[in-house]
Amino acid sequence: MSYSLPIRDVASLTQFGRERLSEHFFMREMLYSEVGNVHGVANIPVKPDLALQIGRKLATRLLEPLRQAFGHVSVRSAYRSPTLNAFCNARYVSGDTACWCTDNASNAAKHIWDLPDEHGFHGGTITVVIPSYLDHYERTGDYRPLAWWIRDHIEDYAELIFFRKLCAFNIRWYEGPNTKAIWRNDPPTREQLTGSEMANFYGDHSALYQDITPGRQSFISPVFVC
Repeated sequence: MSYSLPIRDVASLTQFGRERLSEHFFMREMLYSEVGNVHGVANIPVKPDLALQIGRKLATRLLEPLRQAFGHVSVRSAYRSPTLNAFCNARYVSGDTACWCTDNASNAAKHIWDLPDEHGFHGGTITVVIPSYLDHYERTGDYRPLAWWIRDHIEDYAELIFFRKLCAFNIRWYEGPNTKAIWRNDPPTREQLTGSEMANFYGDHSALYQDITPGRQSFISPVFVC
């Protein structure tokens, strides 16, 4: 189905949400926004067809490999419309720190999937949590094993940014040039773990994530049967 025209009614938005991005992911879960819900700002793509194209690249190239390795992937923040992102950023600038959004120019080809960046390249960012990693993270506070595993196993990521809460991270697909940088963002500090311009980016990193290798009972949370 083509969405070349703006989505302006419930039926069209419902059908749009039913669009399948990959085996396990649909567009509907990519549209949720706390800011939009609280303040009544709709999170509907300006260019729905382009948003679907980017969403499918994110889901097939990044999310499905994560799900195959670690089980369920929880989507925390995905698509943001230019209207919602601009509203969120204005709230943040005015002092509402819960509305943590950069401006539209900075978020183009990141959370704003249907807006190319200043260089004309397309891309998309999605914020996720890996539930099966949480027990390990809560014991150790260490995001690095997961970061190194992604570095070695997911070829198409362009950037990773890890956060303190829940070990959530931004993972980005981008068609333009990139350094595959991996960051830890814990304001006011920001540290870079690796990137293609750093020597530690290359070589065998398997020893750095051997304790979280998918399938190890010490890592994967047990399944409880009632």
